[in-house]
Amino acid sequence: MLDTIAENQPDRRPAILVCVYETADPLWNALDSDTDWAPPGARLRPLGPGEPAVLADRINCELDEADCSAVLLVGRTRKSDGFRVQMRAENRALTGGKKLSETGPSLARATAPVAEMVRALNDAGLSADATSDSEDDAGSYLLYRVLTSLQDDVDAPAVGLLRAPSTVDEAQLRLGIQTAATAMARHLSPLPRTRLG
Repeated sequence: MLDTIAENQPDRRPAILVCVYETADPLWNALDSDTDWAPPGARLRPLGPGEPAVLADRINCELDEADCSAVLLVGRTRKSDGFRVQMRAENRALTGGKKLSETGPSLARATAPVAEMVRALNDAGLSADATSDSEDDAGSYLLYRVLTSLQDDVDAPAVGLLRAPSTVDEAQLRLGIQTAATAMARHLSPLPRTRLG
């Protein structure tokens, strides 16, 4: 009887939205092929790939849901042979040159536990570092859009951008995504219990 009650209880694990934003990238295959895996204490909710402005709106809608506590953007780096966790994004339009927002801040800092993500990636045998260097692509655009759309709450969701090098195989891609998501999940609290009417 107790088992039946437990099975009917809502899942109180917070969700991490994992967004692979680049179209036709093997990163999506690495994420999509492992649908049963989830980090301890959290659930993964895959999203993407797609047009950046549409993805930004979808991510912001997902963050309005009570169970979505984190966003891990996943894309490529063109500046390194190792994984990179981007710590900030600049106020730049996707097409380059001008600002994305005339009234927005000049840069937005990631709220994800960057140091722990890098440490976990290195501990897993993957070369990784943290960078303040933005790359002019959809990843930096999405990071800025999502961070500047967050409510001014004490409990802001963890938002980070993991960049994978083009030289790694699918197994390393999968390990990188799982490792970064696990590091983020360690900082998430279980969802609050809802009161029954």
